[in-house]
Order: sequence, then structure tokens, then C-alpha cells
Amino acid sequence: MSVSQAIVVDKPPPLARGWPRARIVGYALVGVWILFGLGIVAYLVYAWNPEFFARYAPAYLQGLGTTLALVSISMVLGAIFSLPVAYGRMSKNWLLSGLAYCYVYFFRGTPLLVQTYLVYYGVGSFRPELETVGLWWFFREAFYCGVFAFSLNTAAYQAEILRGAIESVPRGQWEGAASLGLHKLQTLRKVILPQAIIVALRPYGNELILMIKASAIVAIITVYDLMGNAKLAYAKSFDIQAYIWVAIVYLVMVEILRHGIEWIERRITVHLHR
Repeated sequence: MSVSQAIVVDKPPPLARGWPRARIVGYALVGVWILFGLGIVAYLVYAWNPEFFARYAPAYLQGLGTTLALVSISMVLGAIFSLPVAYGRMSKNWLLSGLAYCYVYFFRGTPLLVQTYLVYYGVGSFRPELETVGLWWFFREAFYCGVFAFSLNTAAYQAEILRGAIESVPRGQWEGAASLGLHKLQTLRKVILPQAIIVALRPYGNELILMIKASAIVAIITVYDLMGNAKLAYAKSFDIQAYIWVAIVYLVMVEILRHGIEWIERRITVHLHR
């Protein structure tokens, strides 16, 4: 190559030689959130009201227990309901598959608030019929209506999580287990589910966190959960601390769940890192 045939190399733009734009924006956002958090802490220290805390802390603890009970029962019932729905979604029978699809489509496509209203106000409007079949004792209680609506909603999401996790396992696993003489139930329990649970753990954890945050909806139907007691405290005191404290409690719960899910994931995938 002659000297005249020089290779021209473009100089990188200034941002390429230093920090990329995404990192700068990320650090800026983190800084904003840190300042926001410090502002909240400074406000709580400045506006600390021992009387407010002493008066409403027991109600907050009671509401926290209600929230945890609501979410725990709903998640367990939703997991049970999701099994036949997931089976229907994977079934080759067009009727089962269609019914399961309609169920998932409705509960994933409509707001949880609307579903809660439909259960609490809609089903409750059939009081004579419910009394006839002996179910009015259940649907007259706002807490039970909340559990029922939340269970149906999370069952749809959990069914899709379970279906996706099972279908993510290679088909060869089924064929290999069949060649060893295992029937489908044994294959599902001993071969497929142990692999699927690794895939499903994160989505299940996200669903649990979403249920924790969505549980505040039941305060609208007169359930005195954590959010319900916060609304009551604010209505009596007109102190914005009522909502700040409840936000902090929700944040702590979410962080505990997030770290717990990460710990479980590390434990069940330890063999993959060796």
C-alpha cells in the first residue's frame, strides 16, 4: 500500500470515548431516586409525630396481617385453580382448550379492579339465589369476595406461567422418559417439573409481588387491609404520613420477597453453576 493510500479512521464521538449515554442517564436516575428517598426520610424525621405512630401503628399491623392473609390464600388457591386451566391450554381437545383460552383471555384482559367489583357487587346482587344454595355467607363478606376475585385473576396468570415453563422443556425429555418406561404422570413429576420450576420461579415471584401491590384494591370494597387502614388514618388525621408509611411498608415487603426469590433461585440452580 502506498503512502497516498492512507486509511482514514473516524474519531469516535465524545460520548464513545467516555461513559455511554445509557450509563449517564442511569446514574442520573439513581441520583434522583436517592435524593427523593433522602427527602422522604428528612420529612419523616422533621414531621415525626409520636402520637400518630402510637395511635395508628396497631391498626397498620392488623392491616398488614389482613394483606398477607389475602395474598397468601389467593396465591395458593390460584395455584390450585391454575392446574386444570394450564392442562386445558395444553390439551388437544378443542373444547377444553377453547374454554381455558377464554378464561385466561378474560382475566388477563380486564382490570383486577373491575373483576373485584363484579364479584362484590355483581354476584352480591343475586342474594336470594345465593341464600337458596347456601352461599350467601361467603359472598356477603368483602374479604371473601376479594379472595375469590384475586384467586380467579392470579389463576389465569399462573396457568400461563406453568404452561410456558412446561413447554420450555425440550420435547426430547418426554421421549427419553417414555423410552425408559415412565408414564406421563411420572415423567411430569420426576423429569419435567424439576426443570420447569427453574424457568417458572422468576415469573411466579413477579406475580406474587404484583399481587402484594394489587392487594390495595380491596380497600375500595371496605376491606381494612394495609391500604384500608391507611385511608382510615388519613381521614381522621389529614396527615400525609399515613400514606408515606404504608408506601414504606409495601416497599419493604417487595424487597424481602425479591431477595427471597433470588435466594431460592440460587439454591435450586446451584448445580448449574458447578
